[in-house]
Amino acid sequence: MRLRTTCLALALMLVPTAFAADHDPVVKAQLDAKGTPYSVDDDGDFQITVNVGDGRTQLVWVRSAVESTSHHKVREIWSPGYRSETGNFSAAIANDLLERSNLLKLGSWVKQDDVAMLVLKIPADANADALDEAIDLAAAAADAVERELLGSDDL
Repeated sequence: MRLRTTCLALALMLVPTAFAADHDPVVKAQLDAKGTPYSVDDDGDFQITVNVGDGRTQLVWVRSAVESTSHHKVREIWSPGYRSETGNFSAAIANDLLERSNLLKLGSWVKQDDVAMLVLKIPADANADALDEAIDLAAAAADAVERELLGSDDL
């Protein structure tokens, strides 16, 4: 009994590792078709470093997971734009991000731990051109926030 429990525990520990790099083959094909360089992270998401000009780059993730409601399936594209040293955002930063969210055509700013993350949600069945445009939009908007609020190019 103890051996079986130990084997089961070991098997359960290995399962997440075995499937950690699963990624969406449709997104892979779309990125490959556009010639977009990427890596796949431990969650199976596509990590892309976008050249946004003036020697600056911006990290963008295209999530492999698809989120669903009763009638919609969406894919998320994430890009960080601000990091707080304390974990909290000042009222001025929070209000700035809310105002910027109002101006965006796609997506909005969310707080994820100590990072302000731009999250765009596009139809899960979007074609390669729509995905490529969303990646570029996320990179440009997140880089603008990083440049203006932090004065850095670390994200």
